[in-house]
Amino acid sequence: MLELSNKSNVLEQSTYKYSLQDVDEPNLYRDLYPYDDVPKVAFNHRRVPMGMPKDIWITDTSLRDGQQSVEPYTVKQVVDLYKLMSKLGGPYGIIRQTEFFVYSQKDREALEKCQSLGLKFPEITTWIRASKEDFKLVKDLGVRETGILVSCSDYHIFKKLKKTRKQAMDMYLAAVAEAFEAGVMPRCHLEDITRADFYGFVVPFVNELMKLSKDAGIPVRIRACDTMGYGVPYTEVALPRSVPGIIYGLQHYSDVPSEMLEWHGHNDFYKAVANASTAWLYGASAVNCSLLGIGERTGNIPLEAMVMEYASLRGSFDGMDTTVISEIADYFRTEMNYDIPPMTPFVGRNFNVTRAGIHADGLLKDEEIYNIFNTDKLLNRPATVTISKTSGLAGIAYWINTNYRLKAEHSIDKKDPLVVSLKEWVDKEYEDGRQTALSNYEIESKIEELSGDRFKRGGRK
Repeated sequence: MLELSNKSNVLEQSTYKYSLQDVDEPNLYRDLYPYDDVPKVAFNHRRVPMGMPKDIWITDTSLRDGQQSVEPYTVKQVVDLYKLMSKLGGPYGIIRQTEFFVYSQKDREALEKCQSLGLKFPEITTWIRASKEDFKLVKDLGVRETGILVSCSDYHIFKKLKKTRKQAMDMYLAAVAEAFEAGVMPRCHLEDITRADFYGFVVPFVNELMKLSKDAGIPVRIRACDTMGYGVPYTEVALPRSVPGIIYGLQHYSDVPSEMLEWHGHNDFYKAVANASTAWLYGASAVNCSLLGIGERTGNIPLEAMVMEYASLRGSFDGMDTTVISEIADYFRTEMNYDIPPMTPFVGRNFNVTRAGIHADGLLKDEEIYNIFNTDKLLNRPATVTISKTSGLAGIAYWINTNYRLKAEHSIDKKDPLVVSLKEWVDKEYEDGRQTALSNYEIESKIEELSGDRFKRGGRK
C-alpha cells in the first residue's frame, strides 16, 4: 500500500508497524558490549537521510543531572545560574528549558524563586518519580512539563526492575496515563536507549505513548538518553549505537515530530558533542546539556559547546550572548569553588593561552595566527601567552593586563615597577636552570607578593 508521506512529500510504502517482542531472556548485545573489552562499533551500511528541523534549541539539565554529581547547590546558586542561563539564551530562548528537582523544601524554594523572576526562558520543568503524588505536586507548582524515567534497555528492565518487557511497558504507560490525568505534559526519558532493542521494545513502546498522547490531547516529549555514552555519530552504523538511526527510527516508525524529540548524551567515550550535533542534523529539535558539561561520571553535553555548535550550523547566535559563558565560568570558580580543568574549551583558564615561545611570538604579532576566533569579542576572553625566559618586559605587561582583564584606563606598561620586579624574578628562575614555562598559579602568587595589596591571586582587588 502506498501513502503520501508528510515528511518527504513523496509516495512511500506504508510504514511497517512494529510490535512488542516480549522475550524470555534479555538481549544484552554481548557482541557489541562484551564488558571485559571495549564496546564494539558494528556497521550495517544502511544510510538514513539527514533532516535538520526548521527550529533547533538547547535544553538544560544543570540543576538536575549536573547537580547529582557535585555538592548540592544552594538556593542562591540555583537562582543565579538560572538568571545567567536566561541571559545567555537571549530573547528568542535558544536555551529553551531547564529541569528542577522538587523533592525537598530547598528544591521547591529554588524553583519558586526562579518562577518569581518572571523570565520567559528557560522554561522551568521538573524531573520526578512516576507517581500520582508527584504529578499533583508538579501541577500545584504551576509547572507545565515534567520528566519521567522510562528505562528501555534489557539491562534495566530485566536486571534492575526484574520485569519482563511487557510488564515494564504496562508500568510506564500507566504512569504516563496518570500524568495526563493530572493535566501534566510528560517528558519520557528513554534511559539507556543505546543498549535497547530498538525495534523489539523502543519503537512499539513509543508508538503506544503516541496513541495515549493523541487520546489525551496532551503532547508527550521523547528524550532519547544515551545514558552510558555508547552512541556514535558515524553513518552506516548498526543499531542500537547509531545516533542517526535512533533519531530516524523514532521519527519514521513512531511518528515523533522533531519538536517533541530531544537527545540527552554523556561523554564517556568523548562523543557527547558530536552525537548531539548529529541528533540535530538528523531530526531532533532539542539537545539536552549541562553547564560546563557537569554530570554523571564523565559528564553531560557541555551547554557552552552546543551554543558554539548552534552558531556553526546556523550561521548566527540568534540573540545568544556568548560573553555570559565567561561569566558562568567565573561564577563556578569564585562562588561555587568549582575547579574547572584549565584546558577545557571556552571556559578553562588555558583554552586560548599560547605556551610555545614561537607561537607566543606569532600571537603578539597577530592573534589570529594562533587563536581559534576573536575570543575577546565573543567570550570576553582575550588571547594571552605564558611567561617564559623570552617574554621580556612587554610580554609580562601584556600577560598582567590580559590575565586580570585590565581595561585601558587601568592597564600597566612595561615601565611599571611591578613589571620590572616580576621580570627580575623570572630571569632568576631561568638563570637557576628552569626550562619550562611558568604556571598561572606561580605567576599570580608572585604578583600578589610583589604588589602588596594591589593584586590578589585569582583576580584584581
